Amino acid sequence: MLETRNLSVFYGRHRAVEDVSVTVSKGEVVVMLGANCAGKSTFLRAVSGLTPVMTGGSVVLDGRDITHHPPHAVVEAGIALVPEDRGVFGDLTAHENLILGAHPRRARPHQAQNLDRVLSLFPKLAERRKQVVRTMSGGEQQMVAIGRAMMSAPSILMLDEPSLGLSPLLCSELFRALARVKETGVGILLVEQNAKQSLAIADRGYLLDNGHIAAADSAEALSRDEKVKRAYLGAG
Repeated sequence: MLETRNLSVFYGRHRAVEDVSVTVSKGEVVVMLGANCAGKSTFLRAVSGLTPVMTGGSVVLDGRDITHHPPHAVVEAGIALVPEDRGVFGDLTAHENLILGAHPRRARPHQAQNLDRVLSLFPKLAERRKQVVRTMSGGEQQMVAIGRAMMSAPSILMLDEPSLGLSPLLCSELFRALARVKETGVGILLVEQNAKQSLAIADRGYLLDNGHIAAADSAEALSRDEKVKRAYLGAG
């Protein structure tokens, strides 16, 4: 289980995230909703070791404190991040991108098994293993990015706005794929603007407002919450 306790991040005197406590268990989808600049991406970067955490906060994975670990050590511990810009290597093939994801020591002994799992989750990648990634569609590139993260054998997968820039059809396909990832036992922390589809596949959710947790409940309850409906679901 991933657990953050009173996590705070400041940029100079600017508070980006303050006292954020979140849990994500294996085999569940947790969505974090919030307006632009609410601190969602900063939170994911802090968990990943990419952004320093203020003293007093902590990041714990399966009972082990990894708060100040560097990014590569966080991946080795079992957390993988798919960033908003995907971070794929455009001049490499889909297969080469996936194999790079298996670099962590925890993943190397199971590279073939993990590759089979990724290709079963994303059949299109099996068809296009030899295709250069920059020639692929946005949705296919997102599959490569998620597949590469899965190749590191994570227990927790974090995604930052994975549906950004995708067509409605590709968004639906993406969220169906994430539901299949959940079925493998991986815990998913999903930062998304597409509240309707993310809540549809989520078990629980958090509402981040101005760097603070403003609400936390089951996905079903959040989807009925009037504040969430007005801000994120187009109601009223």
